[in-house]
Parts: sequence; structure tokens; C-alpha cells
Amino acid sequence: MPAPCPFGSHRAGGGLPQSAERLDASLPIRCNELLIAIEHLHLDSSSMRQIGESCGHDDERMRAQIAEIVRTRGKMHNPVTGSGGVLVGRISEIGPDFPVRDIAVGDVICTLVSLTLTPLHLHKIGTIDERSARVEAEGHAILFASGLYTKLPSDIPQNAAMALCDVAGAPGHVAKLAQPDQTICVLGCGRAGLLSLCAARQAMGRDGLLIGLDASRNALNRANSLHVADALPEVDLRDALATHQAVARATDGRLADLTIVTTNVPGCEGGAILATRPKGRVLFFSMATSFTAAALTAEGVGRDVEMIIGNGYTDGWVETAFSLYRSNPTLTAAFQQL
Repeated sequence: MPAPCPFGSHRAGGGLPQSAERLDASLPIRCNELLIAIEHLHLDSSSMRQIGESCGHDDERMRAQIAEIVRTRGKMHNPVTGSGGVLVGRISEIGPDFPVRDIAVGDVICTLVSLTLTPLHLHKIGTIDERSARVEAEGHAILFASGLYTKLPSDIPQNAAMALCDVAGAPGHVAKLAQPDQTICVLGCGRAGLLSLCAARQAMGRDGLLIGLDASRNALNRANSLHVADALPEVDLRDALATHQAVARATDGRLADLTIVTTNVPGCEGGAILATRPKGRVLFFSMATSFTAAALTAEGVGRDVEMIIGNGYTDGWVETAFSLYRSNPTLTAAFQQL
């Protein structure tokens, strides 16, 4: 009998798990799967924000909503934002045909694939920390043969390590896209934004112009503590014209060669496009992005920019995030405040 699909189609009605309406999270695991006893979920920022706001930030209602999503979909796939997050758990079983990569039963790992494609079954949801987007939970998760994961490093607090794993794709891509002498804008100065600022500066050296923008003065203060940005305008990034004006002022009208979008609110596509010079690049690393809106806005304003979808995976992405965290004490301190 052939092995089950390494991408998990056998638990997704024959299609790919991410796009499936529901996944089969039933036991036992198949021969090429990994079983994880869940300890914490780390929801992506957009999803946690949406759930918190829709439930009036009431813990009981939030627990009920998360439980209902997982019960009906067999995964943590927010139907409003379309996003998920990652999880931390302890390996409880390894299928004989699972491609083992330096792990054993009992190891604690963080998944590096989205909860939107990870079969989940929860029987308890505990404390919810909106600030860190961490949800204590008990249950099981199943990782397919193609699934990515990492052991959590012993020298980084678990909360911080989870958060780094969740947003590691942003600095991983920025490290490859940023170049000396460029003008680079980072929209949003949360976790992904702070890491992106540090990754950009490391790739640029002291050359070029680095700008961070956010609507929150506290977020900008944290970004300022890193001493990597040249300008940190306070602006509502949903206001496309205000964003354009802020970047134009900071760049003497040249605009950005590369704009990185890390916001957790919708409606920032127009500002990102208008902040970027013709023939420049926009990296949309935000689960709140509407790619339809981005494409139609660029067309509507006549701006020829290359728009890049922020793939959560790129070679060396987790190592990049961990290295930035370890090497910059002010980034470490700023992360702990989030």
C-alpha cells in the first residue's frame, strides 16, 4: 500500500490542507506523520487582533471562538483573516516513515508551518495572552512529512522563541532583498517590523536610508531604541496619502526602493504602493493583506512596482531571526516588551 501523501491531501479530502475547509485530525497517525502533544498555540498577530476585537477582549468568548474554529475546521484557520500561527508541543509519536530530522519522542518543538494547514484537536484551552498572541492549550496536532519544525533553543525564552518562529520569514526575506545604498521602508514596527529593521540595517551596512513607520508612538519608541532606523514617522498606515507624504518627506521625494509591510491591520496596501518608487519592490509580509486590493491599487495609481508575497519560508529564515535576537540586546529587550 502506498504511503499517504507527504503534503497531507489524505486528511484534506484529496486537496491541499491549507485551502481545505476542514481537516481530519483523527488518530491514529499515518506511517509518515508526526504526533505532537500541544502545549501552546501562538496565533499570528492579525488573527489574534481580530478575535480579540470581535469578542470584546473577553477571555471566555475568545476561548469559545478559538475552540469553535478548531472544532469545525480541524485546524486553527481564522475564517475572517484567513491566517493561523504556529504551535509549541512535545513529540509523542513518530511514524516509521516520517523523515526524522534530529528529533526524538519527548522533544519540544515549534512548528514552522501554518496552523491553517495543521490538523488539530483541542480538548482544553487555557490562558490567553493577547499581547504575546499566546494561547495555552491541550490536545494534539499532526505534522505531515513535508512539515517544517525546529527545536526551541535553550538560550531564548520560550515565548520569544515562539514569536521569532512565527515571523522569521520577514527578516529572512529582508536579509536577501536589502542592499547597500537603498532606501528601505518598514510599515509596522511590531515583532516582524523590528526584526525587519534589524535585518535591513545588517544587510545595508551604514549606507542607505532606513525608515520605520507605525501609528503607535510606543511601537516607534521601541524601534528607536534599536538605533538602526534613520527616520521613524508616526502615521496611520491605512491612510495611503498620509503614508505617501510621510515617506516623501523622509526621502526628499525619492520614495523607497524596497517597502516591507508587516502590519496586522487591513487596508495598508495603498500606502505601501505609494511609498515605493516606480520599478521598486514591495514585500507584503502581512496576513491582513488583500492581494486583490494591492494589484488593483497599483493599477489604479499607475505605479509599476514588483509586489512580492511574503512566503513564511525561505532558506535559513529561522537561523536569521534567532541570530538577530541574540546579537542585538536592544532587540531582545524590545521583544520582551511585546
